[in-house]
Amino acid sequence: MRKKMIILLILLICLIPVPLRLKDGGTVVYKAILYQVEDIHRILSENEYMDGLIIRVLGFEVYNNLHK
Repeated sequence: MRKKMIILLILLICLIPVPLRLKDGGTVVYKAILYQVEDIHRILSENEYMDGLIIRVLGFEVYNNLHK
């Protein structure tokens, strides 16, 4: 029983994200040990910006809908 609780606790720690706010126009990166989610809103010029979402699992990009 104690071993199962320790494994469950380790899994929970690996899945809890830490939000990081970047100073590029509003991008927020949610980082956990096993995955990363980037909600991108980046200013490119006065009238242009990049917007989208990138999801990475174990360092491999699994979803990307980034567009200008």
